[in-house]
Amino acid sequence: MKCPHCLLAVRTVEERLIGIGTDSNGAWWIERFKCPSCGKWILRLCCGNAHFHGRGDDVGDVIQVNAVGPSMRVRPLGTSRPPCPQEVPQEYASDYVEACLVLPLSPKASAALSRRCLQHLLRSKANVTPGTLNSEIDQILTSHALPPHLADTVDAIRNFGNFAAHPIPDQKTGSIIDVEEGEAEWVLEILEALFDFYFVQPALAVARKNRLNQKLNSAGKPPAK
Repeated sequence: MKCPHCLLAVRTVEERLIGIGTDSNGAWWIERFKCPSCGKWILRLCCGNAHFHGRGDDVGDVIQVNAVGPSMRVRPLGTSRPPCPQEVPQEYASDYVEACLVLPLSPKASAALSRRCLQHLLRSKANVTPGTLNSEIDQILTSHALPPHLADTVDAIRNFGNFAAHPIPDQKTGSIIDVEEGEAEWVLEILEALFDFYFVQPALAVARKNRLNQKLNSAGKPPAK
C-alpha cells in the first residue's frame, strides 16, 4: 500500500481492527494501520458484517469480518496525492488543494472544483475564447499547443460518461453533477500534468539557464540567449 501521509509505498504495516459496536446498518469498526516509514496512523471507518470479542455488539477487537460495506478513511482526510507544486500560483492551487481534500467525502464536489480550475487554467494560460468547457478543450487541441501525450490526456475528459451526457455538462463548470468511479481522481491527474507543463517545467528551465549564465559569467563569457 502507499502511505497517504508520506506517499511512500510500504509492504508491511501494523494493523488492528477495533470494533465500535452495531446498529441498524450492521457492525462498525476502525481499521488501524501504522506506516513503518513515517510512524503515522492511518484510520478507516468501516461498516459491514463482523464479529467482535464477547457479545456481538460489544466494543473490542474484531475477530472476523464476513462482509465489508461502506468505508471511509478518516485519518488523514483527503486523497493520497502529492502536494501542489510551489510553482503553481495560488489562484489555481487553492481549487486543486480543496478538490483533493473533499474527494473522499464528495467526488462530485471534487470534480466540480477541478473542472472550474481546469477552465480557469485554459482561459488564462492557453488563451482560449471563453465558452463551454468542451469548446475550450476543442480550441486548445486544434491549436496544437500541447504535446501529443498531454493533448490526449485532456481530450479524455470528454469521454467521461456523466460529463458528456449531462444536459448542461459545462456551461456552469462549477455545478455539482454525478461522476462515475475514478473520474474525479482522473481530473486531478490531468490538472497535475497541466501544472507541470505550464508552471513547473518553465520554472526549471529558467533555473537551469540561470545556473548556466552564472558559470558563463564566472568564465568571463557572455550570457546565453
